[in-house]
Amino acid sequence: MATTPAPHPQAPPKPTWDPRDPVRPLLRPTIRIRLTLLYGGMFLIAGILLLSIIYLFTAQALSDSTSQLPFKVVNGTVQPTTSWCTLPESPTGDQLNNAVTLCLRHQSDIALEDLLRRSLFALLGLSIIAFAFGYAMAGRVLSPLGRITRTARQVASSDLSRRIELDGPDDELKELADTFDDMLDRLERAFTAQQRFVANASHELRTPLAINRTLLEVHLSDPGAPVELHQLGKTLLATNERSEQLVEGLLLLARSDNEIIERKPVDLAEVAERGVDQVHAEAEAKGVEIRGERESAVVQGNGVLLERIVLNLLQNAVRYNVPEGGWVEVTTEAKDGQAVLVVSNTGPVVPAYEIDNLFEPFRRLRQERTGSDKGVGLGLSIARSVARAHGGRIIAEPREGGGLVMRVTLPI
Repeated sequence: MATTPAPHPQAPPKPTWDPRDPVRPLLRPTIRIRLTLLYGGMFLIAGILLLSIIYLFTAQALSDSTSQLPFKVVNGTVQPTTSWCTLPESPTGDQLNNAVTLCLRHQSDIALEDLLRRSLFALLGLSIIAFAFGYAMAGRVLSPLGRITRTARQVASSDLSRRIELDGPDDELKELADTFDDMLDRLERAFTAQQRFVANASHELRTPLAINRTLLEVHLSDPGAPVELHQLGKTLLATNERSEQLVEGLLLLARSDNEIIERKPVDLAEVAERGVDQVHAEAEAKGVEIRGERESAVVQGNGVLLERIVLNLLQNAVRYNVPEGGWVEVTTEAKDGQAVLVVSNTGPVVPAYEIDNLFEPFRRLRQERTGSDKGVGLGLSIARSVARAHGGRIIAEPREGGGLVMRVTLPI
């Protein structure tokens, strides 16, 4: 029974201005205009405050200098009132005028020094206030960018249902947020369609293959079947099994391209042991020895997908090995804040220029074709996709003497 898809959140309103209109954009409250008005107004207010403070300091200095003269007249004689104002005894008129002028000039210098000191303190205080106010205002104006960044990070964690839905003036930031929301709507629809397609393909492809396998197994279990029909059934069953592996590989590859959302602690050493147990019988049949020390290395991820990495690497290492005396070494360790899985094996010499091709779907070495019974050519592609989904990577290097060294690093 078909299910009705959940309605998408209503998109935020679009900008009301027309970018093709030659007049309207000039009247928009753009970021440039807002910042110009904001910081221009702050500069004007700071200038007015500084001018007012300097005026008050100057008025006070003038008042002090006129109310406290450095000399006084007593009984027709001029007497100094400060230690730095000296007058000659029985001076002539010119000498008295010169002495009084020097005293007044010195008092004026003292008043100017005091005014300069107070003005510098006032300028320092206003500068601190202006920087703090400007920092707060810049944070308020640019706060929508922080909201956009947080939403982008949440979307990067595969939460495509998040939207910015920015309110406020119809400026460039709102235009950017609305455009980003519109892009998220399209991405969510695309990913939903992809998930629906993967689910439908999983059902439509697995069902007929399972039916074919059941019918073939029933016919092969008939002891009275002719030898030719029995041989044909085995061939068809092997082909059907190969098709099932191909379908499972494609579906797993499609699922593992996205980042893992639900993570749990997984010991890479335990995962490696499980992989070794699964390929042990195949390795014995081919005469391949599996060895190596596996130390505990706990990562956050999906245990089933991580086990798929180990299993794919081990299967490749066993199947692409030397006919006699081959070995596969599997090691795990925690090093430099990362969990490291290394799978190295003996085997044919692999040219360095062929390494990158090994990770491409359906690509093998030139001597291996699609008719090979060693797999469907998706093992390393799936391993790389799963490693990327866990925030790690996988590197392949040719081993001296033949074979490969596969190194998987995952963040702890």
